[in-house]
Amino acid sequence: QVQLVESGGGLVQAGGSLRLSCAASGKIISVNDMGWYRQAPGKQREFVASITSGAITNYADSLKGRFTIFRDNTRNTVYLQMNSLKPEDTAVYYCNANIRISMWAKNDYWGQGTQVTVSS
Repeated sequence: QVQLVESGGGLVQAGGSLRLSCAASGKIISVNDMGWYRQAPGKQREFVASITSGAITNYADSLKGRFTIFRDNTRNTVYLQMNSLKPEDTAVYYCNANIRISMWAKNDYWGQGTQVTVSS
């Protein structure tokens, strides 16, 4: 069984920063792409950022320059550094990872979500 456990969410004032982390654990052969998504109240889940095992990153255009994704492959952990936060960044943030669990199988997994609230 594979688990993704997120941490680091919370309440912050506009202009502040937060760092989210997501650690993968369990029966893991290797971790491929990892990423972050978010879902605001009443809205669909949207892509935030992703990173390959080789550290190639991709960001939602609207978030470039404020958010940074990075990972520690030795810990199977991905991070999201969020700076200059705005009230519209308020959402539940979800971690996603594509994980090889055997020679023949790899699956997508999701974390439970962590709430980020930005006050104005």
